[in-house]
Amino acid sequence: MSTAPRVATVERATSESKVSLRIDLDGTGAGDIQTTVPFFDHMLTAFAKHSLSDLTVRASGDTEIDVHHTVEDTAIVLGQSIREALGDKSGISRFGDALVPLDEALVRAVVDISGRPFLVHTGESEAFTHHLIGGHFTGSMVRHVFEAITFHAGLTVHVDVLRGRDPHHIAEAEFKAFARAFRAAKRLDPEVEGVPSTKGAL
Repeated sequence: MSTAPRVATVERATSESKVSLRIDLDGTGAGDIQTTVPFFDHMLTAFAKHSLSDLTVRASGDTEIDVHHTVEDTAIVLGQSIREALGDKSGISRFGDALVPLDEALVRAVVDISGRPFLVHTGESEAFTHHLIGGHFTGSMVRHVFEAITFHAGLTVHVDVLRGRDPHHIAEAEFKAFARAFRAAKRLDPEVEGVPSTKGAL
């Protein structure tokens, strides 16, 4: 089992946004998040807390146009940092799943640290995707975030909204379920020797 620190720092700058992010996969869940998008800060703080990953984020961008660029670019960098911090993936559990409620909302998430990017994302209503959460964060951005993380981290992820009414509750349950499933998947398992794949690599 690998004992190397599972930490990564990644920066990304474009004409639309600037992002600096540090993650420690073996942290305590501490979050220091400033993206200039309040609801996204709330979601990333929840991700850090429930995945037991220490996360520091500084991001800014052309939010006077839309939050899309800043949110998506931050998610890209988060995915890249997860991939880097995981290293060769030696000793990880690899698979994780979680079922998370938030009042009336209920979300199931399953994560495979597979090296093969694939997202299955179901259950959000059309009304949810068009709703402005907090007056600035469109519900459709939730899927964009998971798409970016999944692709750039090399994860297979299933997120299923089983029920829900309040858009804030639905989105937050999605992030928490993903975080809990990722927490289980990235966990170092003392019973695992090497990389948990018959291929010998992930």
